[in-house]
Amino acid sequence: MAYQEKQVNKLYYPIGEVAEMFEVNTSLIRFYEKEFSILQPKLNAKGNRLFRPEDVENLKVIFNLIKNKGYTLQGAKDFLKDNSDSAKENIRVITSLEKMKAFMLDLQAQL
Repeated sequence: MAYQEKQVNKLYYPIGEVAEMFEVNTSLIRFYEKEFSILQPKLNAKGNRLFRPEDVENLKVIFNLIKNKGYTLQGAKDFLKDNSDSAKENIRVITSLEKMKAFMLDLQAQL
């Protein structure tokens, strides 16, 4: 998965940081915002999009479905409509396993 975990947990992430996390253009993030109703970034007074950590988690789910599992946009929408909770749980498990793998590789390098 292309997502890179940030060390600092913020209340809001600007669209540029979110795009950087997923290594995509901001236009793709804006497109997914329009296509998927689960993405609801806040707009500040200037009209800049500010993404909450929940929005970032929802983007992880969307990217996993589209990029890793090969769903079409409509297929991902349908899947999220019916299985939103299980999709989010799968992402939590994947994230946990990736952290464990990184820890084990780090431990192996120290030996």
